Amino acid sequence: MRDGRTSRSAKAGRVLAPRALRLATLGLMLGLAIPSTARTPTLSANPPPPTQPLPYRDVSTRTVLPPAAGFDVAVLEAMAEQLVEGRRVPGLAMAVVQGGRILSARGYGVTDVARPEPVDAHTVFRLASLSKAFAGTMAGLLVNDGSLRWDSKVADYVPGFRLADEEYTRRVTVTDLLSHSVGLKAHNAYDRDIEANAEYYQVAQKLAEAPVQCAPGECYAYQNVAFSLVGDVVFAATGKFYEQEVQRRIFEPLGMRDASLGLPGIESSHRWARPHVRSRNGWVSIRPKPTYYRLPPAAGVNASANDMAQWLLAHTGHRPDVLPAPLLATLHAPVVPTPGELRSGWRRERLNSAAYALGWRVFDYAGEEVVFHAGAVQGYRGMVALLPGRDLGVAILWNSESSLPSGLLPTILDQAIGLPPKRWLDVDVDFGSDNLMVDREAAPPAPARRGTSAARATASPR
Repeated sequence: MRDGRTSRSAKAGRVLAPRALRLATLGLMLGLAIPSTARTPTLSANPPPPTQPLPYRDVSTRTVLPPAAGFDVAVLEAMAEQLVEGRRVPGLAMAVVQGGRILSARGYGVTDVARPEPVDAHTVFRLASLSKAFAGTMAGLLVNDGSLRWDSKVADYVPGFRLADEEYTRRVTVTDLLSHSVGLKAHNAYDRDIEANAEYYQVAQKLAEAPVQCAPGECYAYQNVAFSLVGDVVFAATGKFYEQEVQRRIFEPLGMRDASLGLPGIESSHRWARPHVRSRNGWVSIRPKPTYYRLPPAAGVNASANDMAQWLLAHTGHRPDVLPAPLLATLHAPVVPTPGELRSGWRRERLNSAAYALGWRVFDYAGEEVVFHAGAVQGYRGMVALLPGRDLGVAILWNSESSLPSGLLPTILDQAIGLPPKRWLDVDVDFGSDNLMVDREAAPPAPARRGTSAARATASPR
């Protein structure tokens, strides 16, 4: 499924007030950045004072309701357990937080059908496009610092960046990167080059040849290569590699102790879930495909259920020491409409509108705001959703190409809101543009093995 390209009706969440940028001496490290190197722009001697990002909603007065009567985490855990019975799905991890508490952070099934070990709360999965929310958050932290602005021009930080139109090249901002509104005509431009083992910096140069559909900020087309330019911007603004900054500014302060970036990161984890693909005889485990790990902002993060619980607590507003409320409101603000998200499965039935924010999708789900993202790459799938009106966060990760667990998410949202139950677990789901060029198939039944789950997790100390 490809999303429609539409004009933006509003730019809620963008902050166009000037901010001070701090100078960074990059030295020889700059030689590693995109063709002409990333750099920090030269500033006037008396820059204007920084301003705070503007929230699109008043977080201080927002009414939060409890989950509807009948919302029962034990029932949700039982559903997750049933999904791995008979190896319909090899392994799965789920985290649920509400009201600042971790209600569940558990694993189900096995890490590898060939050498089975139980999935637990610390088993690491590949997040694929769920990584994009980390990139938006990382950029937002730099905006909070005054090191970056949402309207900072990408070409000022990455001089080698080019689009086919010179004027459009000069206009592309950090917000445009993070909201997939650079203006390119094709969705996932040059992903096939990444699939063919091309290096990121070689492929990024080809953006100069990509047809454009509109001016930057005026239409939506989901990207992985163009989105990953935000990593070069982070490098230019801080003098440190993107991976180092995510580790220092997000993983460590949030207590995401199992989280990592890249193929070496997941393979060096104490316990990690192997990816599985379908064969004639059921699921077969394989080695993680390295290609999209070359795009860390778009698809580079690995994490466990316990990590995701900490991430959910932060994005539901319970770690203001790391992610302050005004920043969260800006990150979750709709920037560009994405009506293509309304076309299939539970989205077609439940969504009234859809948009893309800064590394997140934003839905009107049966009248309630849902902040969402999905991720899919060979052998892995994942979904994350925040329900701000109920102070609820959910993350579901699994290590196969089955779409079956996708129905667990709308089941949880329906229970939390109090909607009449539907059999979402029987519905095949299209991951749309969040799918990194992999087949979308449901798995057949296979020989049974019941996995074990970890004890209830607790929040990391602040």
